[in-house]
Amino acid sequence: MSDNEEVKKLEARAHGMLPGVAGISLFMLVLTLVNAFAALTGKFGVGSAKYGVLALCTLLAAGVFGLLRLRRWGWALVLGGCLTLCLGNLFVFEKTHAGPYLVQGLFALLFFLYLVRTEVRDRLR
Repeated sequence: MSDNEEVKKLEARAHGMLPGVAGISLFMLVLTLVNAFAALTGKFGVGSAKYGVLALCTLLAAGVFGLLRLRRWGWALVLGGCLTLCLGNLFVFEKTHAGPYLVQGLFALLFFLYLVRTEVRDRLR
């Protein structure tokens, strides 16, 4: 059996899903659930910020499930969520100089750069 045939068998078994996409989806889903819970308990205030966070969490959760089904619209929503998360964390780091925000922002940037690779985009429907 040649290497090319073996690669095709592995791709057919995985249904085109790359392990990085599954990991990013899991991370973004956990992050979405944590932020939604924080918004519901009043950590972001009681006004429009609370509802804004809940709306973004809803969009990101829908995007995660779309990405897990390898849909292009799900990929686009998660890609936008990664970029927004990166910029938000880097903005908070610039204001507070707290190290965890820099680490989170760089991880979100890493996820963004992984998702824009051609190998990931070629597997989407």
